[in-house]
Amino acid sequence: MKNWNEVERRIQTSKHVVILSHRSPDGDSVGSSLALYHYLKNFIDHVQVITPDPAPKFLAWLNGYDTILNYQSHEKQVNEELQKADLICCLDFNTPSRMGDLEKAFQLNEGAYIINIDHHQDPDAFADFQLSETTASSTCQLIYDFIFELKGTEKLTVELCEAMYTGIVTDTGSFRFSSTSKHTHNVVAELIEVGINPGRIHENLFNNNSIDRLKLLGFALNERFNVYEEYNAAIIYLFEEDLKRFNYKKGDTEGLVNYPLSVAGIRMAILITEKDGKVKMSFRSKGDFHVNKLSGKYFSGGGHFNAAGGISDVGVLETVKKLEGIFPEYEKELNA
Repeated sequence: MKNWNEVERRIQTSKHVVILSHRSPDGDSVGSSLALYHYLKNFIDHVQVITPDPAPKFLAWLNGYDTILNYQSHEKQVNEELQKADLICCLDFNTPSRMGDLEKAFQLNEGAYIINIDHHQDPDAFADFQLSETTASSTCQLIYDFIFELKGTEKLTVELCEAMYTGIVTDTGSFRFSSTSKHTHNVVAELIEVGINPGRIHENLFNNNSIDRLKLLGFALNERFNVYEEYNAAIIYLFEEDLKRFNYKKGDTEGLVNYPLSVAGIRMAILITEKDGKVKMSFRSKGDFHVNKLSGKYFSGGGHFNAAGGISDVGVLETVKKLEGIFPEYEKELNA
């Protein structure tokens, strides 16, 4: 049973709060962090959002974005913030290792009360209070539930609700993924009631592309797109030189992995990107094909049933070949 009274007491008595997200922060991690930031500022003077590496620029319009510290660029200041914290909120990750190098700084504080709010499978029991719901559309949806349970919905503001909506709309693929539920829509209805403008948010998120990003998208779909019809699968792969050619900025490949799923019959899509000498992977699927199992078995990954990540220990083309060798193992499931 969750001890909501203790959580409320901690919020009322804490002096120094830090909110942490996973590495390579996205719309849901940044949105949930800023939403909780705006809520906790009602009760606590010092609240600091920290990300392992810089948050993507396509989210820079969110209120509070410019207050975020990232460990990669501000290691000393982040260490000081964490040492002072008496309350640490860990959002949108199920294990501290998802913070990358920031985990070391987090582990040095042994006295803070830890809150974990997340919707990924198989959470580690590392927090004093854990709100984990794997069927939730997003961590932002859980932030709304968290505030609701604390009877704090009268504290909802447009800025707070815009952050929540951002996480919900990005993590649900604009409400088209199977994690979108009746409750998801009910929460969004409440956010609209507060006064958000969904059209303006969509404009900021999806109609604010650079020319280079659109050219990268066109290049990826034209030159780096492999379809495997016998397995209802597709792969998009990008070398680091491809990203440099189109002046890659963080967030430029956001949503690229979803494009193959718009092709009739495709049930699984994989994006492979090479950046800073590392080969990272994003997996997406339709229906009951669980990409988190495939990514976990072969690529040290994990995530949701229909959305997961992973890392390859070989080069881009070698990773493509490895996947081509793995596909036959899942032929029946992908053709079911």
